[in-house]
Amino acid sequence: MDSFIHHARDFHSRITTLDEERERFGKLAQGQAPEVLFITCSDSRVIPSLITGSQPGQLFELRTAGNAVPPYGASDRPDCSGEAATIEYAVSVLQVPDIVVCGHSHCGAVGARVRDEDLAAVPAVDGWLRSQLAEPAELAADHHEKDEPQVSAAVQRHVRAQVERLRGYPCVQRRLEAGDLRLHGWFYAIDTGLVLEHRPDVDAFLPL
Repeated sequence: MDSFIHHARDFHSRITTLDEERERFGKLAQGQAPEVLFITCSDSRVIPSLITGSQPGQLFELRTAGNAVPPYGASDRPDCSGEAATIEYAVSVLQVPDIVVCGHSHCGAVGARVRDEDLAAVPAVDGWLRSQLAEPAELAADHHEKDEPQVSAAVQRHVRAQVERLRGYPCVQRRLEAGDLRLHGWFYAIDTGLVLEHRPDVDAFLPL
Protein backbone atom coordinates (compact mmCIF):
# COMPACT_ATOMS: atom_id res chain seq x y z
CA MET A 1 0.00 0.00 0.00
CA ASP A 2 2.83 2.43 0.79
CA SER A 3 4.09 2.39 -2.80
CA PHE A 4 0.60 3.22 -4.06
CA ILE A 5 0.29 6.13 -1.64
CA HIS A 6 3.70 7.44 -2.70
CA HIS A 7 2.71 7.28 -6.37
CA ALA A 8 -0.64 9.00 -5.70
CA ARG A 9 1.10 11.83 -3.84
CA ASP A 10 3.46 12.43 -6.75
CA PHE A 11 0.89 12.02 -9.51
CA HIS A 12 -0.33 15.61 -9.44
CA SER A 13 3.19 17.07 -9.58
CA ARG A 14 4.17 14.81 -12.50
CA ILE A 15 1.15 15.98 -14.50
CA THR A 16 1.45 19.69 -13.73
CA THR A 17 5.18 19.76 -14.47
CA LEU A 18 4.83 18.85 -18.16
CA ASP A 19 2.89 21.16 -20.49
CA GLU A 20 1.64 18.35 -22.73
CA GLU A 21 0.41 16.34 -19.74
CA ARG A 22 -1.41 19.36 -18.33
CA GLU A 23 -3.09 19.85 -21.70
CA ARG A 24 -3.99 16.17 -22.08
CA PHE A 25 -5.55 15.85 -18.63
CA GLY A 26 -7.20 19.25 -18.99
CA LYS A 27 -9.07 17.96 -22.05
CA LEU A 28 -10.21 14.92 -20.10
CA ALA A 29 -11.88 17.23 -17.59
CA GLN A 30 -14.09 18.61 -20.38
CA GLY A 31 -15.80 15.25 -20.98
CA GLN A 32 -15.27 11.71 -22.18
CA ALA A 33 -15.66 9.97 -25.52
CA PRO A 34 -14.41 6.40 -24.95
CA GLU A 35 -13.89 4.16 -27.96
CA VAL A 36 -14.80 0.87 -26.28
CA LEU A 37 -16.92 -0.50 -23.46
CA PHE A 38 -14.51 -3.08 -22.05
CA ILE A 39 -16.20 -5.73 -19.91
CA THR A 40 -13.81 -7.97 -18.04
CA CYS A 41 -13.15 -9.81 -14.81
CA SER A 42 -12.31 -8.18 -11.48
CA ASP A 43 -9.15 -10.32 -11.38
CA SER A 44 -6.13 -8.17 -10.45
CA ARG A 45 -4.01 -9.85 -13.12
CA VAL A 46 -6.19 -8.50 -15.91
CA ILE A 47 -5.29 -4.87 -16.67
CA PRO A 48 -7.27 -3.57 -19.67
CA SER A 49 -4.98 -0.60 -20.33
CA LEU A 50 -1.94 -2.89 -20.24
CA ILE A 51 -3.52 -5.36 -22.67
CA THR A 52 -4.79 -2.72 -25.11
CA GLY A 53 -2.24 0.06 -24.69
CA SER A 54 -5.10 2.48 -24.08
CA GLN A 55 -4.79 5.91 -22.50
CA PRO A 56 -7.14 7.66 -20.04
CA GLY A 57 -10.46 8.37 -21.70
CA GLN A 58 -10.33 5.56 -24.26
CA LEU A 59 -11.90 2.66 -22.34
CA PHE A 60 -15.17 2.67 -20.41
CA GLU A 61 -14.76 -0.30 -18.08
CA LEU A 62 -17.16 -2.72 -16.43
CA ARG A 63 -15.56 -5.31 -14.16
CA THR A 64 -17.44 -8.14 -12.50
CA ALA A 65 -16.46 -11.48 -10.98
CA GLY A 66 -16.04 -13.78 -13.95
CA ASN A 67 -16.75 -10.94 -16.44
CA ALA A 68 -20.42 -11.86 -16.13
CA VAL A 69 -23.09 -9.79 -17.87
CA PRO A 70 -26.39 -10.23 -16.01
CA PRO A 71 -29.31 -10.99 -18.34
CA TYR A 72 -31.38 -7.87 -18.94
CA GLY A 73 -34.48 -7.86 -16.76
CA ALA A 74 -33.14 -10.57 -14.45
CA SER A 75 -34.21 -8.55 -11.38
CA ASP A 76 -37.58 -7.07 -10.49
CA ARG A 77 -36.21 -3.72 -11.59
CA PRO A 78 -33.98 -4.09 -14.69
CA ASP A 79 -33.15 -0.40 -14.38
CA CYS A 80 -31.73 -0.91 -10.88
CA SER A 81 -28.51 -2.77 -11.62
CA GLY A 82 -25.03 -1.31 -11.65
CA GLU A 83 -24.05 -3.52 -14.57
CA ALA A 84 -27.14 -2.60 -16.61
CA ALA A 85 -26.63 1.10 -15.86
CA THR A 86 -23.00 0.96 -16.99
CA ILE A 87 -23.88 -0.81 -20.23
CA GLU A 88 -26.79 1.51 -20.96
CA TYR A 89 -24.77 4.66 -20.29
CA ALA A 90 -21.88 3.51 -22.48
CA VAL A 91 -24.17 2.49 -25.34
CA SER A 92 -26.92 5.13 -25.21
CA VAL A 93 -25.14 8.20 -23.86
CA LEU A 94 -21.47 7.79 -24.72
CA GLN A 95 -22.33 6.01 -27.97
CA VAL A 96 -19.32 3.67 -27.88
CA PRO A 97 -18.91 1.97 -31.27
CA ASP A 98 -17.52 -1.27 -29.83
CA ILE A 99 -18.06 -3.56 -26.84
CA VAL A 100 -15.46 -6.12 -25.81
CA VAL A 101 -16.17 -8.96 -23.38
CA CYS A 102 -12.76 -10.21 -22.27
CA GLY A 103 -12.37 -13.45 -20.33
CA HIS A 104 -9.04 -14.81 -19.17
CA SER A 105 -7.14 -17.98 -18.43
CA HIS A 106 -6.82 -19.26 -14.86
CA CYS A 107 -10.16 -17.62 -14.01
CA GLY A 108 -11.10 -18.39 -10.42
CA ALA A 109 -14.78 -17.69 -10.99
CA VAL A 110 -15.19 -19.97 -14.00
CA GLY A 111 -12.90 -22.59 -12.45
CA ALA A 112 -14.96 -22.70 -9.26
CA ARG A 113 -18.17 -23.07 -11.25
CA VAL A 114 -16.76 -25.76 -13.53
CA ARG A 115 -15.63 -27.78 -10.50
CA ASP A 116 -18.86 -26.99 -8.63
CA GLU A 117 -16.81 -26.00 -5.58
CA ASP A 118 -18.39 -25.58 -2.17
CA LEU A 119 -18.47 -21.82 -1.60
CA ALA A 120 -20.69 -21.80 1.47
CA ALA A 121 -18.07 -19.76 3.34
CA VAL A 122 -18.47 -16.91 0.84
CA PRO A 123 -22.24 -16.80 0.21
CA ALA A 124 -22.20 -13.62 -1.86
CA VAL A 125 -19.64 -15.13 -4.22
CA ASP A 126 -21.57 -18.39 -4.34
CA GLY A 127 -24.83 -16.60 -5.11
CA TRP A 128 -23.27 -14.49 -7.86
CA LEU A 129 -21.61 -17.41 -9.62
CA ARG A 130 -24.68 -19.63 -9.41
CA SER A 131 -26.96 -16.91 -10.74
CA GLN A 132 -24.68 -15.52 -13.45
CA LEU A 133 -22.60 -18.43 -14.74
CA ALA A 134 -23.87 -21.51 -16.54
CA GLU A 135 -24.19 -24.90 -14.92
CA PRO A 136 -20.90 -26.85 -14.55
CA ALA A 137 -21.90 -29.36 -17.23
CA GLU A 138 -22.54 -26.54 -19.70
CA LEU A 139 -19.22 -24.82 -19.05
CA ALA A 140 -17.07 -27.95 -19.22
CA ALA A 141 -17.52 -30.23 -22.20
CA ASP A 142 -15.77 -33.16 -20.50
CA HIS A 143 -14.34 -34.20 -17.14
CA HIS A 144 -10.78 -33.41 -18.25
CA GLU A 145 -11.53 -29.70 -18.47
CA LYS A 146 -12.36 -29.61 -14.77
CA ASP A 147 -8.75 -30.46 -13.95
CA GLU A 148 -7.21 -27.80 -16.21
CA PRO A 149 -5.98 -24.80 -14.18
CA GLN A 150 -6.29 -22.63 -17.29
CA VAL A 151 -10.00 -23.54 -17.81
CA SER A 152 -9.50 -21.95 -21.24
CA ALA A 153 -12.23 -23.77 -23.14
CA ALA A 154 -14.78 -23.16 -20.39
CA VAL A 155 -13.90 -19.46 -20.22
CA GLN A 156 -14.27 -19.14 -23.97
CA ARG A 157 -17.73 -20.72 -23.85
CA HIS A 158 -18.59 -18.33 -21.05
CA VAL A 159 -17.41 -15.31 -23.07
CA ARG A 160 -19.61 -16.31 -26.00
CA ALA A 161 -22.58 -16.59 -23.64
CA GLN A 162 -21.96 -13.09 -22.24
CA VAL A 163 -21.79 -11.59 -25.73
CA GLU A 164 -25.15 -13.18 -26.46
CA ARG A 165 -26.55 -11.77 -23.22
CA LEU A 166 -25.58 -8.29 -24.37
CA ARG A 167 -27.84 -8.71 -27.39
CA GLY A 168 -30.77 -8.92 -24.97
CA TYR A 169 -30.24 -5.33 -23.76
CA PRO A 170 -32.68 -3.01 -25.59
CA CYS A 171 -30.07 -0.28 -26.01
CA VAL A 172 -27.59 -2.76 -27.50
CA GLN A 173 -30.24 -4.30 -29.75
CA ARG A 174 -31.20 -0.90 -31.16
CA ARG A 175 -27.61 0.03 -31.96
CA LEU A 176 -26.90 -3.38 -33.51
CA GLU A 177 -29.96 -3.06 -35.74
CA ALA A 178 -28.79 0.40 -36.76
CA GLY A 179 -25.43 -1.10 -37.71
CA ASP A 180 -23.33 1.26 -35.59
CA LEU A 181 -22.28 -1.07 -32.77
CA ARG A 182 -19.96 -4.08 -32.84
CA LEU A 183 -19.62 -6.86 -30.24
CA HIS A 184 -16.36 -8.70 -29.62
CA GLY A 185 -15.45 -11.71 -27.48
CA TRP A 186 -11.83 -11.85 -26.33
CA PHE A 187 -9.77 -14.35 -24.38
CA TYR A 188 -6.58 -13.23 -22.60
CA ALA A 189 -3.94 -15.78 -21.59
CA ILE A 190 -2.39 -14.54 -18.35
CA ASP A 191 0.74 -16.68 -18.62
CA THR A 192 1.67 -15.68 -22.18
CA GLY A 193 -0.11 -12.39 -22.89
CA LEU A 194 -1.74 -13.87 -26.00
CA VAL A 195 -5.13 -12.37 -26.89
CA LEU A 196 -7.62 -14.35 -28.94
CA GLU A 197 -10.87 -13.08 -30.48
CA HIS A 198 -13.98 -15.11 -31.20
CA ARG A 199 -14.60 -15.39 -34.93
CA PRO A 200 -18.30 -16.09 -35.49
CA ASP A 201 -17.69 -17.25 -39.08
CA VAL A 202 -15.73 -20.27 -37.83
CA ASP A 203 -17.00 -20.25 -34.22
CA ALA A 204 -13.48 -20.32 -32.83
CA PHE A 205 -11.11 -18.09 -30.85
CA LEU A 206 -8.18 -17.06 -33.03
CA PRO A 207 -5.26 -14.64 -32.51
CA LEU A 208 -6.09 -11.00 -33.10
